[in-house]
Amino acid sequence: MGPALGTTYSIIYLDDKELDFQREIDSVFQAVNQSMSTYWPDSDISKINRGDSSITVDHMFKEVFKLSKMVYEASEGYFDPTVGTLVNAWGFGPQGQMDLDSVKVDSLLQFVGFDKVMLGDDGRIQKEHPSIFFDFNAIAKGYAIDRLGVMLDNKNINNYLVEVGGEVLTRGQNSISGKKWTVGIDDPQVELGRELKKVIRLKDKALASSGNYRKFRVDSITGEKYVHTIDAKTGYTKNAKVLAASVIAKDCATADAYATTFMAMDLEDSKILLSKQTVLEAYIIYVDEEGNTQEFMTNGFEMLVQP
Repeated sequence: MGPALGTTYSIIYLDDKELDFQREIDSVFQAVNQSMSTYWPDSDISKINRGDSSITVDHMFKEVFKLSKMVYEASEGYFDPTVGTLVNAWGFGPQGQMDLDSVKVDSLLQFVGFDKVMLGDDGRIQKEHPSIFFDFNAIAKGYAIDRLGVMLDNKNINNYLVEVGGEVLTRGQNSISGKKWTVGIDDPQVELGRELKKVIRLKDKALASSGNYRKFRVDSITGEKYVHTIDAKTGYTKNAKVLAASVIAKDCATADAYATTFMAMDLEDSKILLSKQTVLEAYIIYVDEEGNTQEFMTNGFEMLVQP
C-alpha cells in the first residue's frame, strides 16, 4: 500500500508464509514509469515525444502499443493514444494548456491518429509527423496492474487482489472468507467523498472504470466545465451523456482501454461494439433525453453484481 503512478495502490495477497514483495512491487512501478510515463522527462515515451527516433522500446512498450492498436481498430478510432497533443492542449497532460478555438483544434488534429505511427521490427517508433505525442495514460495503469499480477504469479501466489487508483486485478479468491473478491464501483454523481453504486464479486478477472466526475477543469473566466475525455475524432472534450463506464476483462490493460473508449463513444455505438466482443462485460451509467440517470449492463456483468 502506498503512492504510485500519481495515485495510490493496495495489494492483498494471501499465503501460508509471511512474505514481503515491496522491492519487487517498487521495481514494477519503476519499470513502467521509465517506459511509459509522460510525466518523467527521461522516460522512453517522453524522449520519443520529443522526437528522439533512436529509442528502442522495451517489451512493455511493445505490448501496450500492440494492444492499443487492437483497441483503436476495434473502436474505429475512438481509443487513440496519439491524442496526447490534444490532452496537453486542453490542460489535462504534463504540458501547459493552450487557448483553443476551432482553427487551432483543427490544426492539432493533423497530429492525431494511431494509423500515423508504426512500431518497426527494430523496436523503434516511426511517426508521420514529429509533433505526434503519445499518451498511454488510458491503458498504462491497467498494464502496470497486470505486471504486478505477473510478478505475484511468478512468486506462486494463487490468491490476490491488486488495486491501483480504483482499478483491480483478481486471482483466485479471498481464502479467508472462502468467497470471490468483493469490489466496489463508485457512484459517478457523488463528487465529494465516495459512495458505491454497485458491488461485484470477481475471480480471475480485472475491472477498470472511467468517468468524468472527478477529472475536469473549470475555466476561471467563463466557468465552463471541460471534462478529461477527449474525442479523438473531433478534437474536443467529450461532455457527453455517458457519466461513467466500468469494464470487466481477463486483463486490466484491456479493461482500462475499453473503459476509456466507452466514455468517448456514444452509448449505442458502445452497445454495438460489446455485441461483437466475447471477452468484455460492461456497466455504463448515462443520462437519458429527459435528464434522468439510467444504467446499461451486459448480462455477464449483471451476473457478477452482489444483490
